[in-house]
Amino acid sequence: MNAESNCMPNDPRKDPVAKYTVKASVFTSLFSDPKYLLQLYRALHPEDLDATEESISNVTIQNILLDQSYNDLGFQVGTRLVVLVEAQSTWTVNIVLRSLMYLTQTWQKYIQNTGQNVYGSKKVEIPRPELYVIYTGSRKTRPKYLCLSREFWGGGECAVEVKVKMIYDGEKGDIISQYVAFTRIYNEQLKQHGRTREAVLETIRICRDRNILREYLRVREQEVVNIMMTIFDEEYILKTYIEQEKREAAEKAAVKAAKQATQKVLKATAKKLYQKGTSVADIADAMSVPEDEVRQWLGLVSR
Repeated sequence: MNAESNCMPNDPRKDPVAKYTVKASVFTSLFSDPKYLLQLYRALHPEDLDATEESISNVTIQNILLDQSYNDLGFQVGTRLVVLVEAQSTWTVNIVLRSLMYLTQTWQKYIQNTGQNVYGSKKVEIPRPELYVIYTGSRKTRPKYLCLSREFWGGGECAVEVKVKMIYDGEKGDIISQYVAFTRIYNEQLKQHGRTREAVLETIRICRDRNILREYLRVREQEVVNIMMTIFDEEYILKTYIEQEKREAAEKAAVKAAKQATQKVLKATAKKLYQKGTSVADIADAMSVPEDEVRQWLGLVSR
């Protein structure tokens, strides 16, 4: 059966729409470019004038299943610092826990890549971490940091502490403030035009007119449009995968239940026949099962 025959009348594959993950997708695309990644680092660390594009390496954790990232962005500066950054438009304190999970995976990968032994007596060397969230939502309360102990246990002392720095606007004109402005313009266009190509194109036009991510959008406009819009977006792929897993699990459960029901009937029949004097060999022959299995049903041998 070909792809066209699989499409139902309301199948989301027929008409490209703007992704639900537009803002995160652009964030990842933007900072996959070393030039803009350096700008991001300098926005976070304006005092470091020695950093170059070559001294920054991307360590974002990849999601193989969907060919996308687990976290939005991770990068290392030399051998001394790992910076993990997420962009969020929805407020949730779970970002603290996610940041910890990303950090431990990043450290694990670093230790493996550098050939160190975490189980040995020699102290391993790991880069110092910094955790950030760029929040683009409309929440009125804006704490400077989110801390694991405070958000999950009321601030009580605990064995593990994680502190995530929240960024809301960036500094005027820097790459963070431009990204935040892009998200707000997209939100406005989304309200006017819905998840359509028009909303995407208008967002790009307005940003270029206002000198927001202008060079990035000018050089890579078609690529950005493709990033923001898709026929098979990640949400659809994930939903399809989950539904398939559920179907397969239900089918396996049904087969198992049917097999158990059949076994129950066979056992009951075998016991009745045996009580009437039918030999084990004749029962096994009639039911097309091994004699040992019949003996187990009848309790004549231990399993």
